[in-house]
Amino acid sequence: MKVLLTGATGYIGTSVLDRLLAEGHTVTALVRDAAKASAVEAVGATALIGDVADSVLVAEAAVAADGVIHTASTPEGDAAFIDAVLGALEGTGKPFVHTGGIWSYGTASDITEQTPIDRPALTAWRGAGEAKVLGASGIRGTVVAPAAVYGRGGGLVRIHTDATDGGVLLIGDGSQHWTSVDVDDLAALYVLALESGRAGETYIGASGQNPTIREIGEAIAFGFDVAEGVRAESVEQTRARLGEAFADALLLDEQASGAKARAELGWTPTARPLLDQLADGTYLESVAARA
Repeated sequence: MKVLLTGATGYIGTSVLDRLLAEGHTVTALVRDAAKASAVEAVGATALIGDVADSVLVAEAAVAADGVIHTASTPEGDAAFIDAVLGALEGTGKPFVHTGGIWSYGTASDITEQTPIDRPALTAWRGAGEAKVLGASGIRGTVVAPAAVYGRGGGLVRIHTDATDGGVLLIGDGSQHWTSVDVDDLAALYVLALESGRAGETYIGASGQNPTIREIGEAIAFGFDVAEGVRAESVEQTRARLGEAFADALLLDEQASGAKARAELGWTPTARPLLDQLADGTYLESVAARA
């Protein structure tokens, strides 16, 4: 397939680009500047320099593609991008894979795609765009909702690995769970959604590994040889340190299995669990390689 991809030099998008190319797809990557263009061209994609909010450019690129994957989802650019793609693809039946997020479901111990939406303030903006994609007729619109992403030395876990002086600093008391997914496993889900996702469906990208923040902190302390162990803080301290909106999202207690993506799309996460990679130093090595 000829695929239009956004965010191809970002954390998730880089893995999606690699996966698309590895499976034989042809990729046009919408990037912002010449440096990013060089980066995607170096791995085999065609670069298209422009902005996701440029409706004319986006529509032309979408028409020329067999499908679209949007990983560069932002509150500033989503409305224009989504409208341009939907207008360009209307009536074609082509796939459009949009990016959501696990935080949309709020605190829940067994999150599925049927769990009521309870977005924190930080991601309230996602609702309008997701509704447009899922409700569009004449295209095969899907949403991939990633869990907390790790791998390749990046992801939210870096909040902890970068704050180890005097002990690994937790978010709150560390009792909340983070449902997790490796970035390369997640990329495989994006490609499966592109190839065979059903119109109007959301697919949660969660590996089924749901460690607590305290467990993550303790694994970091062990793997990074932090003698002081972990340090908890109050909710108020976390909000003061990270900002209320971001802190409240990170304090959500979430667990998920990704069962629907496995059953419907044949998605099979294969990466080693986050806790294992942290405890044996593998993640430390990938952090150093990414720096």
